[in-house]
Amino acid sequence: MITLSLPSPAQPLLPPSSKTLNPSRQNIIPCSHSLKNPNFEPLKNRLIRQLDVGHLHHAFSTLDLMTQQNAPPDLTTYSILLKSCIRFRNFQLGKLVHRKLMQSGLELDSVVLNTLISLYSKCGDTETARLIFEGMGNKRDLVSWSAMVSCFANNSMELQAIWTFLDMLELGFYPNEYCFAAVIRACSNANYAWVGEIIYGFVVKTGYLEADVCVGCELIDMFVKGSGDLGSAYKVFDKMPERNLVTWTLMITRFAQLDCARDAIDLFLDMELSGYVPDRFTYSSVLSACTELGLLALGKQLHSRVIRLGLVSDVCVGCSLVDMYAKCAADGSVDDSRKVFDRMPEHNVMSWTAIITAYVQSGECDKEAIELFCKMISSHIRPNHFSFSSVLKACGNLSDPYTGEQVYSYAVKLGLASVNCVGNSLISMYARSGRMEHARNAFDILFEKNLVSYNAIVDGYAKNLKSEEAFLLFNEIADTGIGISAFTFASLLSGAASIGAMGKGEQIHGRLLKGGYKSNQCICNALISMYSRCGNIEAAFLVFNEMEDRNVISWTSMITGFAKHGFATRALEMFHQMLETGTKPNEITYVAVLSACSHVGMISEGQKHFNSMYKEHGIVPRMEHYACMFINSMPLMADALVWRTLLGACRVHGNTELGRHAAEMILEQEPDDPAAYILLSNLHASAGQWKDVVKIRKSMKERNLIKEAGCSWIEVENRVHRFHVGETSHPQAWQIYQELDQLASKIKEMGYIPDTDFVLHDIEEEQKEQFLFQHSEKIAVAFGLISTSQSKPIRIFKNLRVCGDCHTAIKYISMATGREIVVRDSNRFHHIKNGVCSCNDYW
Repeated sequence: MITLSLPSPAQPLLPPSSKTLNPSRQNIIPCSHSLKNPNFEPLKNRLIRQLDVGHLHHAFSTLDLMTQQNAPPDLTTYSILLKSCIRFRNFQLGKLVHRKLMQSGLELDSVVLNTLISLYSKCGDTETARLIFEGMGNKRDLVSWSAMVSCFANNSMELQAIWTFLDMLELGFYPNEYCFAAVIRACSNANYAWVGEIIYGFVVKTGYLEADVCVGCELIDMFVKGSGDLGSAYKVFDKMPERNLVTWTLMITRFAQLDCARDAIDLFLDMELSGYVPDRFTYSSVLSACTELGLLALGKQLHSRVIRLGLVSDVCVGCSLVDMYAKCAADGSVDDSRKVFDRMPEHNVMSWTAIITAYVQSGECDKEAIELFCKMISSHIRPNHFSFSSVLKACGNLSDPYTGEQVYSYAVKLGLASVNCVGNSLISMYARSGRMEHARNAFDILFEKNLVSYNAIVDGYAKNLKSEEAFLLFNEIADTGIGISAFTFASLLSGAASIGAMGKGEQIHGRLLKGGYKSNQCICNALISMYSRCGNIEAAFLVFNEMEDRNVISWTSMITGFAKHGFATRALEMFHQMLETGTKPNEITYVAVLSACSHVGMISEGQKHFNSMYKEHGIVPRMEHYACMFINSMPLMADALVWRTLLGACRVHGNTELGRHAAEMILEQEPDDPAAYILLSNLHASAGQWKDVVKIRKSMKERNLIKEAGCSWIEVENRVHRFHVGETSHPQAWQIYQELDQLASKIKEMGYIPDTDFVLHDIEEEQKEQFLFQHSEKIAVAFGLISTSQSKPIRIFKNLRVCGDCHTAIKYISMATGREIVVRDSNRFHHIKNGVCSCNDYW
């Protein structure tokens, strides 16, 4: 246990005067020959004048001239020159002065020795600083001790700084404000914050909190950086009788950085009422707070003010404005951010990185972000690790690993590849491009993995439907002791949802409850999505109802869930409840609402909500909204999404001509999209137009386009079983097909007639019927019947839309077996019970 007591014998509350502490300063007697040499004073005065105007090298030449003219410099001259080297951060010249000093044969006093400690401390040579300090013997004074504590604190040697401070106390030295500030700085981390709290008590007892602003600022930082304790930091701020601009700005900045943006803005207003004039750092922090809260109007007012004050050309202010306009733009536009950037008189790596990041975060300007990165390089601006991190994200968003690898190679060349944020972005880039082997290699070679590294690879596995690997890594994270964040759990829940592994999702839910995440909003939203996507909409609704704090994501997730499950009425009721609570819907909410109407054919209701988007909430309809509505009077050119939706509808309704037109429009925009070829081929096949089918498949072969294979899966006892058409590799294949044969006989007796139009091959009718019963969804249902208990619903998942014949057959199977069967295809859920489907045969 560390205890701090005042030195004895009793001393006055404040340290004694510098005269007592540094008697050697009064005893600097110049050499007698210096006094006799008439050149000494003129040369010394010339050296001082040269230092006053920053001409260090000229001053150093004058130092040599003094020796040459037999007027050797005294300690005062050396001391002045050393301090100037420190002030102008010319440490190499400072070391040369030290060498000259050692050659002079002068006996060094504490003033010069303390200056040398500061010199080597500033250039990071702690070992030389320590040797000078230890060689001082009884010449050590309070300044020496303070310099050494500061040396260790400023060079990430926090423990040595604390021990040096304690040694100083034991030897009877009384700390001054510089010493307190240095040791508190050493405690501004999680490891030694508890020591800092003890020193805080010492500071209060000695009166330095009231006497010195610097000590108060270091205490504020110690509480924030050491333990994230903004409450205690603000108490220190509140107790300070004197505050300057730095103090106010520091407290505002810390509020903004620790997600207390509202407090930061309130404190900014208090500061102005107190008569202080904000500087560029103050405005930079308060603009960041506006960004966090989405207060664009206030941000624009501050922008106007910094223009009037002439601060808009400052890089820090400019970067904050770029970030604010990018994040607060209602339509996701980066136009205002770009205007701010273009008007900045000078650009450095910070401003370039800010605009690149703004383009990446906009979600639609990744190519432009990469172009800006290239412009930055051509402007001879050296990228930093944040620049590389942002541009790698852009490559990931574009699924462009080729460019990403070129960017990473440049990071390697600059020695920045080992920085965590660069390595983590590389993992994400490969994962987003579907190259999980490369992502895993990038993860494995990381020198130092942090939680973000693990989250990146876990999220990659989850999004690439490799949930087993994600869960294995989850256990590895627990073994490392790094800790697990809400994002980790959200990624795992997303992984469970993507493959419909509700058993695994339920296990994670249990871990979450034990870990105290029950009330975490992000986690609850992920749980809603997981249960909904795994087919258990009621479990999702239960999580939603138990939430204490809901945001637009919570409501939208629930509305989307009801819509996908075919419960349009419940989805629309949920939407109205959301509006009643005052929660503002966003673009995604309206996609869910319009989808709910679309799934059940509620055309007039959908039209009403479509019209209210802009009129009531100022949301400009995007392509996704038009895709739900099929509106002819679209104010923008239909993209591939809209035409793909129309093509799918043509396939359902057998409209070959319109389908061909839709396919042509898709291929005009995305010529290498295999889905368009497949949909058009299926449309021709269902109409018996086999020549057209052959022509389309030949075209696909020439372009090396591969059709995505249909696959269905089911989770049984925490294991996912996958089936393709005609699957025979499963260990229970014989039992599965035996069950299928029995089911075929039963449902035919009940009136089921195989619809061979869904066999998209030019074969005999009898073969077509056999082929129908080898579809993956029917195989999965049969496996579910022989592997699960009668009381549980069978939940089947398919990567493509469910075949029309399979949909009909499963309805009959539900009647024949008395089982509830839930099918999730690429478009929606089908809850089938007693021969009736929740989609009302409208999908």
